[in-house]
Amino acid sequence: MKIKKKNIKSIVRSKYDQIAQQSKENNKNSCCGGTDCCSDMDYSVFSDDYSNLQGYNEDADLGLGCGIPTDFANLQKGDIVLDLGSGAGNDCFVAHSFVGEEGFVYGIDFSDEMLNKARGNAQKLGIKNIKFIKGDIESMPFDNDIMDKVLSNCVLNLVPHKKKAFAEIYRTLKPAGSFCISDVVTIGQLPSPILKSAEMYAGCVAGASSKDEYLNIIQQTGFSDIQIHKEKEIVIPSEVLSKYLSEKDIEAFRTSQNGIYSITVNAKKKNYE
Repeated sequence: MKIKKKNIKSIVRSKYDQIAQQSKENNKNSCCGGTDCCSDMDYSVFSDDYSNLQGYNEDADLGLGCGIPTDFANLQKGDIVLDLGSGAGNDCFVAHSFVGEEGFVYGIDFSDEMLNKARGNAQKLGIKNIKFIKGDIESMPFDNDIMDKVLSNCVLNLVPHKKKAFAEIYRTLKPAGSFCISDVVTIGQLPSPILKSAEMYAGCVAGASSKDEYLNIIQQTGFSDIQIHKEKEIVIPSEVLSKYLSEKDIEAFRTSQNGIYSITVNAKKKNYE
């Protein structure tokens, strides 16, 4: 079954609504919110450890990222920051520790369950200058030129129209503003059974662009000073791949030059003034 782009959003929204209702430990054991689609997958193969970061809140960490974009975003006191696909608020709360009370952090997500969880976490922490908004990353409810920084963590790979998403990032950033994004990309050709699997969209694999295509989209959107700060290979366990590939195909995939990687990349909006 080949996924139609129009169906990807409903698949992802449904899965992440389910994930929001689980604990981090359950999400580690199931990338698909407790369903049988990929219940053996350990989602921690994607995520990095946030626990020592200033602003970290355990209740907001569902283990769904593939990097730590705040490490390379050059966040400053007073910045206005937007986090795309903010989930339970993990990156927003870390970003808040940088921008302080003088700044403001927006989170945007289209999962009602995630938004409820994030808002509850902000209320418990007593943070006033964070706002979680429901919206679509491909058509965001923000004015032009208002954000100093845009963040995202393992989300844009799930977006079917990535050119639209990066165009929206560009539109909402101030001149000379910048983004920092951690995301999943591929190098070489993934086996077609993985690419055709609906469930793997919610596991951050089949929706990923190739690394070259991803960087080309950023450049074509008009961003400058593109830098990859971190890159790591993501090794999908054989017991997960066995749901889609034969043993022979798994061995061929392991020994090929093809692979799945997380990258943390940033770039600047051009300032024409």
